[in-house]
Formats: sequence, structure tokens, C-alpha cells
Amino acid sequence: MIVPIEHLLVVATIIFILGLSCVVVRRSLIMMFIGAEIMLNAVGLVLVGASAFWQQIDGQIMVLFLMAIASTEIGIALALVIFVQRRKHSVDIRDFNEMRG
Repeated sequence: MIVPIEHLLVVATIIFILGLSCVVVRRSLIMMFIGAEIMLNAVGLVLVGASAFWQQIDGQIMVLFLMAIASTEIGIALALVIFVQRRKHSVDIRDFNEMRG
């Protein structure tokens, strides 16, 4: 492996924290979904790095499944965003307090 595993883990941690901060700080549904996708990419990076470090193909296969699940999630999430935008005329998360108990 050309890149040390420690460097890969540091980069993946930074990417995951950036995605988490995007989910927590932003109020737009679209930006929250983008933050979730960034976090999934960080997990995929760790899986591929661990797969290369231990010379096993299992991590790379898991990343293929992760990418398939992420693409499905994007399709469903964008359909929900379009539905909510047409119904409420906004994608701001503060406008959706109807389901609070």
C-alpha cells in the first residue's frame, strides 16, 4: 500500500466530520442529504483502505453494496424533497413541525 493507513484514516475522519457538520448545521433538506452522502463516502474510503491494508477483497465488495444503497437513497430522498417542496413551497427544515407531539 502506497499511502499509510493512518493518513487514510485521518482523511476519512475529516471527511466524516465535514459531512456530519453539514447535516447538523444546515437547515435545507438537500444539504442534509448531501452531508449524509459525504459521510457514506468517508465510510467507503475506510473500507477500501482497510481492504488494501489487509489484502482482502471484502471491503471493496462492501463498498459496491454501499454505493448501490447510496444511489437508491439519493433517488428516494430527491423524490421526497420534490414532494415536500411542491406541498410546502420550501425545503427549509424549520417549516416541517407538523409532526411534533
